Amino acid sequence: MCDLRRPAAGGIMDLAYVCEWERWIKSTHCPSVPLACAWSCRNLIAFTMDLRGDDQDLTRMIHILDTEHPWDLHSIPSEHREAITCLEWDQSGSRLLSADADGQIKCWSMADHLANSWESSVGSLVEGDPIVALSWLHNGVKLALHVEKSGASSFGEKFSRVKFSPSLTLFGGKPMEGWIAVTVSGLVTVSLLKPSGQVLTSTESLCRLRGRVALADIAFTGGGNIVVATADGSSASPVQFYKVCVSVVSEKCRIDTEILPSLFMRCTTDLNRKDKFPAITHLKFLARDMSEQVLLCASSQTGSIVECWSLRKEGLPVNNIFQQISPVVGDKQPTILKWRILSATNDLDRVSAVALPKLPISLTNTDLKVASDTQFYPGLGLALAFHDGSVHIVHRLSLQTMAVFYSSAAPRPVDEPAIKRPRTAGPAVHFKAMQLSWTSLALVGIDNQGKLSVLRLSPSMGHPLEVGLALRHLLFLLEYCMVTGYDWWDILLHVQPSMVQSLVEKLHEEYTRQTAALQQVLSTRILAMKASLCKLSPCTVTRVCDYHTKLFLIAISSTLKSLLRPHFLNTPDKSPGDRLTEICAKITDVDIDKVMINLKTEEFVLDMNTLQALQQLLQWVGDFVLYLLASLPNQGSLLRPGHSFLRDGTSLGMLRELMVVIRIWGLLKPSCLPVYTATSDTQDSMSLLFRLLTKLWICCRDDGPASEPDEALVDECCLLPSQLLIPSLDWLPASDGLVSRLQPKQPLRLQFGRAPTLPGSATTLQLDGLARAPGQPKIDHLRRLHLGAYPTEECKACTRCGCVTMLKSPNRTTAVRQWEQRWIKNCLAVEGRGPGASVTNRSSEEAPVFLDCSQPTHRPPGTPRSLDRLSLDRLHPEDQP
Repeated sequence: MCDLRRPAAGGIMDLAYVCEWERWIKSTHCPSVPLACAWSCRNLIAFTMDLRGDDQDLTRMIHILDTEHPWDLHSIPSEHREAITCLEWDQSGSRLLSADADGQIKCWSMADHLANSWESSVGSLVEGDPIVALSWLHNGVKLALHVEKSGASSFGEKFSRVKFSPSLTLFGGKPMEGWIAVTVSGLVTVSLLKPSGQVLTSTESLCRLRGRVALADIAFTGGGNIVVATADGSSASPVQFYKVCVSVVSEKCRIDTEILPSLFMRCTTDLNRKDKFPAITHLKFLARDMSEQVLLCASSQTGSIVECWSLRKEGLPVNNIFQQISPVVGDKQPTILKWRILSATNDLDRVSAVALPKLPISLTNTDLKVASDTQFYPGLGLALAFHDGSVHIVHRLSLQTMAVFYSSAAPRPVDEPAIKRPRTAGPAVHFKAMQLSWTSLALVGIDNQGKLSVLRLSPSMGHPLEVGLALRHLLFLLEYCMVTGYDWWDILLHVQPSMVQSLVEKLHEEYTRQTAALQQVLSTRILAMKASLCKLSPCTVTRVCDYHTKLFLIAISSTLKSLLRPHFLNTPDKSPGDRLTEICAKITDVDIDKVMINLKTEEFVLDMNTLQALQQLLQWVGDFVLYLLASLPNQGSLLRPGHSFLRDGTSLGMLRELMVVIRIWGLLKPSCLPVYTATSDTQDSMSLLFRLLTKLWICCRDDGPASEPDEALVDECCLLPSQLLIPSLDWLPASDGLVSRLQPKQPLRLQFGRAPTLPGSATTLQLDGLARAPGQPKIDHLRRLHLGAYPTEECKACTRCGCVTMLKSPNRTTAVRQWEQRWIKNCLAVEGRGPGASVTNRSSEEAPVFLDCSQPTHRPPGTPRSLDRLSLDRLHPEDQP
């Protein structure tokens, strides 16, 4: 037995922020309505509430928010006829399942890739039969974290793909999408999404003798089967397990079920406790892809007990007589599957909610010992919320307490028996629904007053760790997010300003140890990760501009090179873009015209309209080159944006290539050239900038000896302001998110629908100097178009990097369309970050989304039009001054 009233010494779990609803005069709580909550891999949270007013039933609405901007809530009028009972995100975090107490299931997807615009086009119905469990079918992607190999050089050694079969496959082995649900009457329903858009739905009884199912959960096996656990709510009844096999026969979905071994809770076999906990209130598999361990909670009106069970193979004793008759039996002892209890707690306060970790840490004793030896604790604990307002993190197998959080200012003594604690006048505020983040470093809870709380879970769980070991654990989780494509916001909660420099350096070091092919896949993702880290420290905040600018430069370079076409169809192995890179790297001449002579100019021929449409992007390249060269004399200032480019041979070489391309295109259409304000009409600005840029590139190129810029180059750059007007670049604005404000670990109190006046940090104060003040002209950061002080066009803005762009494209040319297609799913802060683009998990090609607010949206009183999550979002005309 484990005593949860004695937490581990130094257990750390603190409140990050609380978001509350505004007060409704005529509203009532519906305590009998269960709350649903789901946390996606993109750090989007979907939840329901139990408030009901005179004119609307809020229990049938789905609320979605981004953890970085929780006050920007988007409420979906789900049109469910009854209260919502289940919410479930898919593996990509772009689709959401909702089920209600009338048997209706809806599949929500982001409209136009916007996280605050949702539509439901498909679903299923088991009319009049409430849904008690819901899950997406498994896609066959399972990752294993090898904590003991965190020091290995290859990501493939740290994170390995586990052999796991999908629940159902299409022709060629592609996983088939769909969902499975269990109803209260003992039916299992499966819906399959065909590539054509058709939905195949089938419903079958779990067993011949159907009974009431009050609780259920769903898990998957490595062989592609599905395991369903059910309970009728009484601890005196057995917990039943069923194997479900799904197949498609003659274009119809077929379901086969089989009964598996069942179990009775241990507390019912104890004569002293037989009737003490009459109801089973929680039934959960410890992991979706691990059906061998299950967590059970039995409760009374005042207390609960939690048990952890494991399914094991055990030998079946055979009588000697049969062994002599059948030698085969004697050689190999027959085995049976049997449930064995692993651990159980002592009597607890009444449990109100349970949250399980999603981090794929293996649960074998060997792996647990390795995790204990390495002091890596994320993913090892599950969360239990109690009716007294406390939350415990307990070991997922031993059920020993790892951390404790008390909602009240004065926590009760941990050694005081629960039965002797004085009862308050009213019911205590407690969580009715909880979810852990995908790295298990944060916890969200929805309490019985409708408030949303986000808690930080210390990676060390209160154990004293060396600084180097703590950094290694955070680095390991950042690498995990880099490989999977998951959002890493919950990791940033634990990064202190003093850690930023070391984490960025170590992250880059680990990145350079990977293969060239893997580096190319992760090249944009690591820049976005470095930018988000550098926002947390005033010493590195200006690097944020450099990383975002480098992402923009890489995007422009790849797009412009893709427009080049070989003159003949029987092309050699290298593309025109590759030949451009090779020739520019080989020829170090400072004269741009001499470099052009070595290129096949016929490969650069484009339509005149296309060249003119690209002028804004070409202008940005020219302005940025001029800005960098003019800032060379001040290269010792780390606080100046663009500093890192002055010693980055790769980026300077990329700019040099683009200058050559622009020069050639200028011969075809002079109006597409960058426009400079020069003091002399006869000055060739492009040749001057290319000459200075080449000299700077030679000093720091990768294949040559590094050297400092000579005095002559610095002097020439000092003269640039007297020859050309130096442009003021529009850097990305500082985001108004919470991460940098949460570092002091003082909880913030927020309100849904009301943007807070957050205290400024040293980081944001430095970034404010780079952002535009209110009333100044705004710019489309992706198209480089000026929008004016008060844009009339509907725009979208990223909640991560602050990037603003128009929602509708003003261009018609194919080349510009190609450029804009790049940003439909992503912005600068999240390019290549969707789970569909991950290295080891290509479950879906869907990524972040945009917002369409042209259709009327039903919102609770005080609920604002929300901003988009990972992607961008629309500003409303009535929101403008």
